[in-house]
Amino acid sequence: MNNMSLTFLGTGTSHGIPVIGCGCEVCVSGNEKNNRTRSSVWIETETSSFIIDIATDFRNQALREQIKKIDFILLTHSHADHIHGIDDLRPLTRTITLPVYGNSQTISDITNRFGYIVQNTGYIGEKPKLSFISIKENNGITFDSKLLLDISSDSIKNYIMPIPIGHGNIDIFGYKIGNLAYITDCNFISKESMQLLKGVEILIIGALRYKQHKSHFSVEEALKIIDACRCKKAFLTHFCHDIDHQKLEKELPAHVKPAYDGLKISF
Repeated sequence: MNNMSLTFLGTGTSHGIPVIGCGCEVCVSGNEKNNRTRSSVWIETETSSFIIDIATDFRNQALREQIKKIDFILLTHSHADHIHGIDDLRPLTRTITLPVYGNSQTISDITNRFGYIVQNTGYIGEKPKLSFISIKENNGITFDSKLLLDISSDSIKNYIMPIPIGHGNIDIFGYKIGNLAYITDCNFISKESMQLLKGVEILIIGALRYKQHKSHFSVEEALKIIDACRCKKAFLTHFCHDIDHQKLEKELPAHVKPAYDGLKISF
């Protein structure tokens, strides 16, 4: 597999940081790494370009990173901060139709919420041209965006593989891409999904805050998952304004780093 690059488009939780109306130390911080748009990543290979989630801030993220082309999109779930940048895909879909992959609940939610995209409603404005495709945990996606209906766990290193995880009371997807896994908005990973994470060298995982939360890992809980995976490197993401970048960076083990908007890594 050829080398790939990943750019953190956003590393914040649903409010973004600064939070509207908040004057806490993180929200008024002069450290640019504490300014966080909603979480998403952009992955580039030698032949393709794709994003995981269409964050609310997608337009500004795409302009900042000079994204000129996307070949397909992976969705983790349908919460607003992960899909509400969808209309800003219009300039990128004028000549192509982008496949959008997610589990059945995510695809159902997004097509219902943005019915004007898929339904003949008489809407006369420009619409993003998207093809919504429901995938299951035993499916895979090639780097040229072909759906593979049944892939054994032994061959996932050559494909993008959905990883079922728990986010509060809903089932969502993380994704394994080569030797990297991206898992955000998560507070539960089954034994079976932990098995799928075996061999991952780089783990990106959400760590909302220091205190426990009903639907997100805390920093301590995320570090336990990192230890269990025995990965060489890990990056924490999806922070709320309880997290100060510099403070957290000093507290973490050497192989774990807090991500920030615009950070680029190779894998």
